[in-house]
Amino acid sequence: MRKTKMRWAAGLLALCQLIGCSPAAGPAPEKTPGTLLVYASFYPMYDFATKIGGDRARVVNMVPAGMEPHDWEPAAADIAGLEAADVFVYNGAGFEHWVDSVLGSLENRSLVAVEASRGAVPQGETPGRAGEAEARDPHVWLSPRAAKAEMQNIADAFVQADPENKAVYEENRARWAEVLDALDREFREALDPLPRRDVVVSHRAFGYLCADYGLNQVAVEGLSPDAEPDPARVAEVIELAGARDVRVIFFEETVSPKVAEIIAEAVGAETGVLSPLESLSDERQAAGADYISVMRENLEALRAALA
Repeated sequence: MRKTKMRWAAGLLALCQLIGCSPAAGPAPEKTPGTLLVYASFYPMYDFATKIGGDRARVVNMVPAGMEPHDWEPAAADIAGLEAADVFVYNGAGFEHWVDSVLGSLENRSLVAVEASRGAVPQGETPGRAGEAEARDPHVWLSPRAAKAEMQNIADAFVQADPENKAVYEENRARWAEVLDALDREFREALDPLPRRDVVVSHRAFGYLCADYGLNQVAVEGLSPDAEPDPARVAEVIELAGARDVRVIFFEETVSPKVAEIIAEAVGAETGVLSPLESLSDERQAAGADYISVMRENLEALRAALA
């Protein structure tokens, strides 16, 4: 019976891949007169677009809440939504692997598509391990300063799509720019005095955040959070963590903590959560959590780990 169910599930998954289905895909929302219909590729883009649009934009988060977005692909309903949308906001930098093919297939010639990360980080500033020949780190939004630039790009796209409400979008952008400047100061003032500088993480997502504040990201795995860990790399991290008295090994909410627990046990450290903000559950959003509050949670986790 177990094998039969597994074969049935595998067949259903293959069928879904063939026809392009995706979990939790719903009907495309209808346009509201006087309001921009905005599609955002995943949570941080949704959060930024919501903050810039205010009550002048209806923003749809394409990736269902709580779902890992790295390997997600849009369903037919998502494509239909983009055909009706005014603005499409995506991070870029290689994060959404499906964007080019989807945009090339659309008939919606009035759609304003904005790659939020474009110009958000100076050319050539791609943090990583020394000598590591990997793709560019796309997790630009984890730098408060880069997030500020991403919001600027989003505001510019909103103005292009809806010039009559330019003042609204620019006012919202300016207000959130001040909040992000304050967040940047909070990180700097809290982390600058701390004696430890090594941040051990399971997923190479925090390079821009660490670069902003003079920290050293030590990643067990690469850019994909569910990649199989290299035993040699795990051993290397264990040796480094032990030698540098690392107190906390970080993992993410949506990924198994197993590797972090193995390393922590080997060096006598604890485990903790550091969020890459790739997704946020409906429950947390309903409770008022957003990009700013989760980044402050990350700051508290780093402060405790590096003290």
